[in-house]
Amino acid sequence: MIDISGVTKHFDDVHALAEINLDIGTGEFVSIVGPSGCGKSTLLRIIAGLVSTHGRVVKPDKGAFVFQDSALLPWRNVQKNIELLMELELIPKAERVEKARSALSQVGLTGFEKNYPHQLSGGMKMRLSLARSLVLNPDYLLMDEPLSAVDELTREVLQEEIYALWKKDKFTAILVTHNVPEAVYLSNRVVIMSPRPGSITHIVDIPFKNRNQKLRSSNKYHKLINDISGKLRS
Repeated sequence: MIDISGVTKHFDDVHALAEINLDIGTGEFVSIVGPSGCGKSTLLRIIAGLVSTHGRVVKPDKGAFVFQDSALLPWRNVQKNIELLMELELIPKAERVEKARSALSQVGLTGFEKNYPHQLSGGMKMRLSLARSLVLNPDYLLMDEPLSAVDELTREVLQEEIYALWKKDKFTAILVTHNVPEAVYLSNRVVIMSPRPGSITHIVDIPFKNRNQKLRSSNKYHKLINDISGKLRS
């Protein structure tokens, strides 16, 4: 459970967030959408503990963050990048290697262990960033528009992979995105925020049990996308 209660934020004279109250259940996938500048990313960083705030955030101890930029270290190869957080946790080398091998297999990067970030495509970089974040089995994963820099086809493939990882590992997920179809495809609930100062205007339940190509072409899927897009415009 992540409990966000009475969270507000000012940056000097800018009122970024009005009072935010939101409960996110264990194992839930929640997406946050809203106009640019409404405070979505600020809220995510507050949850992560990267930005101070008035109010309260109660969350599990073990979390991970995936940034819009893959934030890979260019002087470390794929193997060494995925081992980075485990090194900081002082996990023994043999265990690091085994966990890295398993995580790379999950995201389809087996065979690229010796490659460097500049040798990877945008989609591969994001897969590596996801694997690095999940290798320590976090209780919750925060994602700040991680797919915004990839092409549309790669984006859909990565959405499917993120959904499969979430179903398998059962972590709580919070995704910030401008892409309404992405939010509907991945989430149990979509949180809609107002322009700055950002506040929650609507929370939309997403009823779908299975996420696949058949869902993407269904009338119910597109109706929800239109409904959420309409709420954003209003």
